[in-house]
Amino acid sequence: MFAIARGLNHKLLNFHFQRPLAFSLLMANSRVSAFSAGSPAIASTKRVGTHNGSFHCDEALGCFMIRLTDKFSGAEIVRTRDPQVLDTLDAVLDVGGVYDPSRDRYDHHQKGFEEVFGHGFTTKLSSAGLIYKHYGMEIIAKELQLDEGHPDVHLLYLAIYKSFMEAIDAIDNGINQFDTDQPPRYVNNTHLSSRVGRLNLDWMEPDQSFEKENEAFSRAMALAGNEFLESVRFHAKSWLPARSIVMECIEARKDIEPSGEIMVLNRFCPWKLHLFELEEEMKIDPPIKYVLYQDDRSKHWRVQAVAISPDRFESRKPLPSHWRGLRDNELAKESGIPGCVFVHMSGFIGGNQTYEGALSMARAALKL
Repeated sequence: MFAIARGLNHKLLNFHFQRPLAFSLLMANSRVSAFSAGSPAIASTKRVGTHNGSFHCDEALGCFMIRLTDKFSGAEIVRTRDPQVLDTLDAVLDVGGVYDPSRDRYDHHQKGFEEVFGHGFTTKLSSAGLIYKHYGMEIIAKELQLDEGHPDVHLLYLAIYKSFMEAIDAIDNGINQFDTDQPPRYVNNTHLSSRVGRLNLDWMEPDQSFEKENEAFSRAMALAGNEFLESVRFHAKSWLPARSIVMECIEARKDIEPSGEIMVLNRFCPWKLHLFELEEEMKIDPPIKYVLYQDDRSKHWRVQAVAISPDRFESRKPLPSHWRGLRDNELAKESGIPGCVFVHMSGFIGGNQTYEGALSMARAALKL
């Protein structure tokens, strides 16, 4: 039986397998099946429903997430489409034709449903998105061991929706990633929703019983839930500290260069996406053209031109064309700056042996 540990270990929610999932069938003639997807210290009396039959990523993840909450910790999962059974349950996901959070009803298939996450996001929600919208703050607050009202909880709540949850909502609702009538150039069957879908019983599988179906659904919950928790862990341990570093460096940029167009990372971290988001939030104008940071291996300094957008290769202001492709003494002679190491042929990055040299390269490039 797999279990979700409620304790926080190093500020993380833990998920682990103990032994194969055990099932009990209820009202088999009515196609109702139930199982407990966890081993809480105190048995839960709550029951959470979703549909039986073929499953998708959204209800598998939704069932996983709702059981991380205090209200539904260790809840039994009941898989059925029988409306009389659904009416008796404490929460229902992805079935039943009702969205009513006051009664913990979270379906998204009914006519007229147009619920979105908000906060600037416009993708229609799936059942997973609905659970995240209403319970995501609680789950993240537990990860960070903070109150739900803490600013960091809200930051991660938005960031995890953007980077993880929204794609699940869009795929389940049949929303294309790009606005085009052209067919995709390649097939991608490696995303989470596709991998969860492949856990459904194969049509050639001789045993199509409720037990086998529920075993497959439990694996789907584990797969989707583990990747959700990995995303939360990444954002808590890596994304949030990096964002704080980049914000501090943006705020200090005019101490480096009065124009504000050069930023120095006082500690290297993933900075590119944070820079674009923070520039917009902080209304930075003019935008930053160059970012300086020290290479951990060579201890040389890099000067990198900022791209025009996160998904483009073109730079806002590439390093000067007559520097590109040159190295060492030849580059130092051409630029008039000692200690130069290289400038890439595209002009997106260059290097110098010292911080002062890299800063001189960036300042000179601003003027050329």
